[in-house]
Amino acid sequence: MIGFVVWILVGAVAGWLAGLLVRGGGFGFVANAVLGIVGAAVAGLLLPRLGFVLGHGIVGEVVRAAIGSVIVLVILSLVPKLQR
Repeated sequence: MIGFVVWILVGAVAGWLAGLLVRGGGFGFVANAVLGIVGAAVAGLLLPRLGFVLGHGIVGEVVRAAIGSVIVLVILSLVPKLQR
């Protein structure tokens, strides 16, 4: 149970950081958590394939999830432009 809570909190912090970097603010706790969790999955798939190895532990997880969240937000910001 504690692992699940940490997972949600890491996602929320990562999503909030990504929101600050990409658009200047967060999206709310739930949206930040979802964004951070999706970002962590994206980073978990992409970063090792690109040869990036970040530190271990909670700080490394937050940084990795934030990088993935920024990637997700940038891709999502491009989608409406493709439909025009």
